[in-house]
Amino acid sequence: MTNNNNKIIYNIKTIRYHVLRITFCILSSGILANAQTDEEIQLASEYLLKGDKAKALELYRDLAKKEDNTSFIYNNYINVLIDLNLFDEAQNYLKKISKRDPQNLQYRLDMGFTFVRSGDLVRADKYFKELIKENMGNVQRAKVMSNYFMSRSLMDYGILTLTESRRALGNPNLFCLDLAMLYRVKGYQDKMVQEYLTYVTQSSANIQYVKNVLQTLLTKSEELESLENLLYDKVQQFPDIEVYADLLIWVTMQQKNFYASFIQARAYDKRYKSDGEKCLEVAKVALDNEDYDNALKIYRYLVREYPNSPNYLLSRLGMLRTREERVKNSFPVKEDSVRVLIADYKNFISQYPNDMNALEASKNQALLFANYLDLKDSAIQILVELIANPKASQYLKSKAKLVLGDIYMLKGEPWESTLLYSQVEKTQKENLVGYEAKLKNAKLSYYKGDFRLAQEHLDILKQATTREIANDALSLSMRIKENIAFDSAGTALMEYATIELLLYQNKTDLALEKIEKLKQGVSDSGASISNQTILDDVYWLEANIRMQRGEFEKAILLLQKILDDYADDVLADDAYFLQGEIYERQLGDKQKAMEIYRDFLTKYPGSVFAAEARKRFRLLRGDFAGEVQTPQ
Repeated sequence: MTNNNNKIIYNIKTIRYHVLRITFCILSSGILANAQTDEEIQLASEYLLKGDKAKALELYRDLAKKEDNTSFIYNNYINVLIDLNLFDEAQNYLKKISKRDPQNLQYRLDMGFTFVRSGDLVRADKYFKELIKENMGNVQRAKVMSNYFMSRSLMDYGILTLTESRRALGNPNLFCLDLAMLYRVKGYQDKMVQEYLTYVTQSSANIQYVKNVLQTLLTKSEELESLENLLYDKVQQFPDIEVYADLLIWVTMQQKNFYASFIQARAYDKRYKSDGEKCLEVAKVALDNEDYDNALKIYRYLVREYPNSPNYLLSRLGMLRTREERVKNSFPVKEDSVRVLIADYKNFISQYPNDMNALEASKNQALLFANYLDLKDSAIQILVELIANPKASQYLKSKAKLVLGDIYMLKGEPWESTLLYSQVEKTQKENLVGYEAKLKNAKLSYYKGDFRLAQEHLDILKQATTREIANDALSLSMRIKENIAFDSAGTALMEYATIELLLYQNKTDLALEKIEKLKQGVSDSGASISNQTILDDVYWLEANIRMQRGEFEKAILLLQKILDDYADDVLADDAYFLQGEIYERQLGDKQKAMEIYRDFLTKYPGSVFAAEARKRFRLLRGDFAGEVQTPQ
């Protein structure tokens, strides 16, 4: 019995062994086959990368015989067939695999594309329209089809897919962004804008996205005007849809027509009871864009209409800041006007001694004392008290430290300045005031002639999130690199940096003396220096000095020197625009200013000043004549 059991056990083991051998052989052959298939797929891909489509096609034909390979080779195989004009073969292959997977939308779309590529457009049109009709009730399949049509540059079918699907589902709010993209590619700008407007009405959270997109896409004045007219119609038709009113305010600000922005903002604030919030926003932007007349009108309106709102003191401070900017930009600056401003700031501070707005006002007051009355010690006392005030925010204290550092620079104590700037850099690393501190430290190194250290700071600042600081950093960085490239010692640049420091310290006469020497290529010591790479900057610097001193004709001649000798330089558009500004604002020659602004738009259409030049030209021409009266 035992022997029989042993035989049975032996037989079972033998059977197991043979089964394992057979299984191993089957698996091994499968692994080898798979490995060989993988190699062939990879080799076919390599042929495609090399542009040898014929050899790739041979491999794909063999691989296509096995159903399991379809997902690995499909896209490349069908594209090779189409590219080689083998449309019959492509269609036969698509029919074959479609039988196995009749719901596969990719196969059916590619079938229609073979008709397009073969030139059978009538057949393609009928085929695609039937496919669209069949799937228009399914949102996901409609989007897949639209994306396919866009990838194949068949935009009209993409548009048809989405509009038919939208109609079939009875939802006009579907596919807004997808359609906007298709209309944009096709150049149907009005339809594109309409889709973005439909999208923005679905949620107020969408409005910033739409503003960002439209700001990028609508760059021409006529495009913005067209949007403005469309929004006027929308506001009249749908007065209760807030986003239309918001966008209308935004688009008029994009055109720098701040009075029109104010009219709309005033109505918006009343309708939505927002305590003048929109008007305050418009006033701030108008002030930033040096439209002092409209900024002042709006702030006065806010003070009058919202005396009990949280925006009342902000508006009063805004009035003072607007007057201050106007005084500072009316050349030459009048000392009497500065004293009146200081008195008004003092009165405001005494009325609201512990309010944040009053603390902000004290910083502005200190700057006026230091920069225009040469009362640096009075300015320092105000700022030291502000920094020590426990009610002042950390941000305001940091701003005050920067101003205090600036005043120590005026006093010729740069070591105190860099200490304050570095403190702010350390405590406000990743925000605007921290970047501002780093820029001031970079300029301090530049003034000292330490161009390497200045460049290290500037390289970081060129990536700053704020455009103004990044642009300032880039401009100074370019000046350093240009001049060091031609003069490794930076002799002329050192002279120029010294002049800028003198101007910073209000030592204008001494700065002008050094400018004359630098124009002649002579240093302070009398040594000859090469000034060719920096001469355009010298003319620009002197033109600004002459303008601030009220020597407007001299300023215009210096700016013309830049236009004549450096027509292709980066300062050319700055110089031409500033000429127009001098004629308009300082000399009161409106016709000459109009002429310059009109020519500017032709000569420098891509300039950062183009929008401002267009706005000023239109204003001088009288386009906004019905909008200049003071609002009641």
